[in-house]
Amino acid sequence: MLPSEKFLAAFHVPDEAPRTLAERAYLGLRHDIVTGALPPGERLRVEHLKDRYEVGAGTLREALGLLVSDALVQAEGQRGFRVAPMSMADLADVTANRVFLETEALRQSIRSGDAQWERELAAAFEALSLAELNPAGRDVAEWERCNRAFHEALIAAHGSPWNKYMLGILYRHSERYRYLALRLVDMASLQHDVHREHEDIFRAAIARQEARAALALEAHVRLTCELLQAEVHKGLDLDAALAARRAPTPAGAQLQAQAQAQE
Repeated sequence: MLPSEKFLAAFHVPDEAPRTLAERAYLGLRHDIVTGALPPGERLRVEHLKDRYEVGAGTLREALGLLVSDALVQAEGQRGFRVAPMSMADLADVTANRVFLETEALRQSIRSGDAQWERELAAAFEALSLAELNPAGRDVAEWERCNRAFHEALIAAHGSPWNKYMLGILYRHSERYRYLALRLVDMASLQHDVHREHEDIFRAAIARQEARAALALEAHVRLTCELLQAEVHKGLDLDAALAARRAPTPAGAQLQAQAQAQE
């Protein structure tokens, strides 16, 4: 995936199969980092990962370079790459900037949106509603896809590529913390009505009530941060929980020992 193509597709995940090996590796690595399969702080050794993602070392380095520009991976000079760390301070920063950019993008989208924007937003909300109200239970991956598509549709009529690119990066980081919250937060504290939140945003946007829509969106975006902050205040040691995620499996321990022997 060329940087220019990633710029245009930062928020949107294409439905078609990746066109290049680098794009496939980039999307695979990004998915594994966001969902926590590659935990924060983990060393990303090209010689170990190239077999996992079935690409050559040069292709994998190209994909890792793209992830560095997403701030999901950190380059360590001659020491290679590492998954970017996570912290409450980082989440608060991500959330504040996403609120700042996304609420203004929504306001501009409401002002500029035409009938086609309304139809596409309604279709995205309908698909999200089906995923949220599925009597068989929520498919997390399908819900994430529909949720991302809904947020994308909300700001689709805003014409700034830079805003959408930066929001795409921030959205991935928010998604990363959302997956973390699903693992760490007591489910009893998640009794908020997410579907109602989405419905409030949708109805205000369709009614062209930009102030109401922006306030509803802000409250919705801040939710993950507020939930994790509440757990920290109740005694959750986030650093310890994240360190436990990095504890190697037996196979991982063997790879880690091999890596240390090479250093």
